[in-house]
Amino acid sequence: MKTDYARIIPCLDVKDGRLVKGIHFAGLRDVADPAEMAEVYSRAGADELVFLDITATVEGRKTTLETVARTASRTTIPLTVGGGIRELADVEALLKVGAARVSINTAAVRRPELVREVAAAFGKDAVVVAIDTQRNASLPSGFEVMVGGGQMPTGKDAVEWAREAEKLGAGLLLPTSMDADGTQAGYDLPMTRAIADAVGIPVIASGGAGALEHLYEALTVGGADAVLVASIFHFGTYTVPQAREYLESRGIPVRLTP
Repeated sequence: MKTDYARIIPCLDVKDGRLVKGIHFAGLRDVADPAEMAEVYSRAGADELVFLDITATVEGRKTTLETVARTASRTTIPLTVGGGIRELADVEALLKVGAARVSINTAAVRRPELVREVAAAFGKDAVVVAIDTQRNASLPSGFEVMVGGGQMPTGKDAVEWAREAEKLGAGLLLPTSMDADGTQAGYDLPMTRAIADAVGIPVIASGGAGALEHLYEALTVGGADAVLVASIFHFGTYTVPQAREYLESRGIPVRLTP
């Protein structure tokens, strides 16, 4: 869903019902209760939230519906939920407990037709295809798709997969750089730009935000429509209002808050 303003989206990585954060998808630190943080971000003026049950796929289980329901009940902004989604029934269950849309990663790579099925059943705006990437110079774009919580290489080119996901019916793309994740050294701008330039649907930059300048770079140099932010918000380095004010001061349109 394209908007005429840049969206600021806090990311809730959840494990065992708790909000966690790591580096390069590892070394997870306990942060807080995801429902409580969802309410904080909602009240602070975040545009949306992303909730990722980060070990569901690796553990071979479905997303924890109880935690999703509890989180959705505490927020008034759209909630995207991902992790452990393998079939249409999983999507329906998540939408019933309060998710606005779902994020599909590993299952979409393994059975691309799932993207088409979800889009047909619930509309394109309900489908986010998440793409975990890692640098690989042997591929045309230089970026490889990783699955299974970032643990399994696929040999699939990330930009080519982004194009395919759009054709299948994805309404949004969420490419996350495993190389940059949690480092706070900035988003992978070449990867983000390559995917943004290859598709006509919104792209959410993810992985590596450590300063407000990084958000600006993702939206301008990286060509993203939105920025996913975790560490700098979770640990209090910056607030959502500070991010909004900074982007506005740099000429980036942001949503007006009440």
